[in-house]
Amino acid sequence: AFALPMFIQEDPPKHDKQRKVVTPMFIPRNLAELEPLIRERAGHILDDLPINEEFNWVKHVSVELTGQMLATLFDVPQEDRLKLVHWSDTVQNLGDPEFFETPEQGFQELFACLAYFTEFYEARKKEPPKFDLISMLAHDESTKDMSPQELLGKIILLIVGGNDTTRNSISGGVLALNKYPDQYEKLLQNPGLIPKMVPEIIRWQTPLAHMARTALADTELGGKHIKKGDKVVMWYLSGNRDEQVFPEADKFIINRDNARQHVAFGFGVHRCMGNRLAEMQLRVLWEEIQTRFSRVEIVGDVVRLPNNFIRGISEVPVVLHPH
Repeated sequence: AFALPMFIQEDPPKHDKQRKVVTPMFIPRNLAELEPLIRERAGHILDDLPINEEFNWVKHVSVELTGQMLATLFDVPQEDRLKLVHWSDTVQNLGDPEFFETPEQGFQELFACLAYFTEFYEARKKEPPKFDLISMLAHDESTKDMSPQELLGKIILLIVGGNDTTRNSISGGVLALNKYPDQYEKLLQNPGLIPKMVPEIIRWQTPLAHMARTALADTELGGKHIKKGDKVVMWYLSGNRDEQVFPEADKFIINRDNARQHVAFGFGVHRCMGNRLAEMQLRVLWEEIQTRFSRVEIVGDVVRLPNNFIRGISEVPVVLHPH
């Protein structure tokens, strides 16, 4: 009763058809058009922050920037952005008794998400096609007649994909620079390193720890036999700490030559389609931070999510120091 069909769980050809519906949102030309908007929003968010006063970076920066972007991608009212963030959090908290006594209780929240998006989905079917994710789903042959469960699955996939990963990388970057002050110094001396630092933030943080797959054939990998039908877990986090690929893999090195070889975005047909948008948000945000502050200093204990799938961070207490 609580299945959530998503194309990330499908094989071609169904996967390819459904994924193709929303990929145009993330082509380079469209991203170039989004960049000024992201820069403007990042600027507003940063300008509203208190100086020399403690606040939670996750709530006021990471959640805000990604929440605003989500509302734009779906073309829903900006004042609803925290609802989207809440539904994304609900997915990762389904199995956490601190949030929900039973997963069914959590699903009641997700049914509210379904009701919200069904209204937009049905309305956009009657409107001319537009360039937003719901309109794309509402007008394409392969997604315009989805069952409620399928619609909820697609929406959840897009919300979690667009929110948790970027949000936790924004938080993780602050964490990494504070943990390695020599690298923060390097950044202050040369802000031109930001485009190189972005993939290193994503590698070092690895916002999704793993992904499961089912083997389609008998094979051998690393001396281990995998049978057709076996469930296999791909530990992105482990791959991103592979010393054979990344020397001093545990360290955060902002000008690491091969940081782009990380596997945090997955691989093959299921590779994250929003990867360029995620990188752009991180790059633009750090460029705007550098023009305003000499340091984002962590001043208290960082609180992580008790979750083995999403490497989430809920609190990063910081103080901003101006130039």
